[in-house]
Amino acid sequence: MTGWWRGRRTTTATASTSEPPVVARDLRVRLGGRPVLHDVSLEVRAGEVLALVGPNGAGKSTLLAALCGDLPGSAGEIRIQGTPLSAWRPIELARRRAMLPQRATVAFPFTAADVVRMGRAPWTGRPEQAEDTEAVAAALRLADIEHLADRPFPRLSGGEQARVALARVLAQRAPILLLDEPTAALDLRHQELVLGIARERAGAGNAVVVVLHDLSLAAAYADRIALLAQGRVVADGSPAQVLTARQLTETYQHDIEIVLHPRTGTHLVLPIRTTETGK
Repeated sequence: MTGWWRGRRTTTATASTSEPPVVARDLRVRLGGRPVLHDVSLEVRAGEVLALVGPNGAGKSTLLAALCGDLPGSAGEIRIQGTPLSAWRPIELARRRAMLPQRATVAFPFTAADVVRMGRAPWTGRPEQAEDTEAVAAALRLADIEHLADRPFPRLSGGEQARVALARVLAQRAPILLLDEPTAALDLRHQELVLGIARERAGAGNAVVVVLHDLSLAAAYADRIALLAQGRVVADGSPAQVLTARQLTETYQHDIEIVLHPRTGTHLVLPIRTTETGK
């Protein structure tokens, strides 16, 4: 992979660089009248992969959607590049953050390349538009979908569609990358590919947030992990600080053990299983 995003120019005339790219303070979100997030405070830092983990219903995707601006908060504040989220015009926000949802739906038979090219829409009419062809080609290559470029998106497999959706986000070339379960539909090779891209983006100075269910993947690729439970951040720190057997056992309500990989030293998170014999 090549770091084609290094030194990207962003439109920051009204942005402040005195604080992290994304900051949430005392954030609350209600859905259908029901509280989903409770007083969440979180920072997303440049040059870092932050993994959001936790059981089903913990509020991970809701938090990501709120950080993106797709879900309004009922209280608290979110700031993007030092400016309140609500102060950004949608087109300005699209030049600063790119969001990969859990599911990508396309109503018409656009080709994969057409879908990826949609990621360049925020730059229409600006000098960066001259980079469209290069940005799309680079994103197709990075997501390993060059061979799918001319195929209709609806005819692709679920995993192929997921990689096309990722390529669209990469083509957007925003300095803040929000990924909601990007590995869910992927095979092992492409899981590693996607999280490798996330690490490369962070290494180039971007801020990356990724929702993951695989705790071992989070341990291997994240600089920081925020563990959510019942709409609250119950732990925030390095993988070693957050991924402890006691903490995970309590949060997931299942006995868990942590094993260090013998070669890399990364944490492997394993459920404790009771195997019955004699049946």
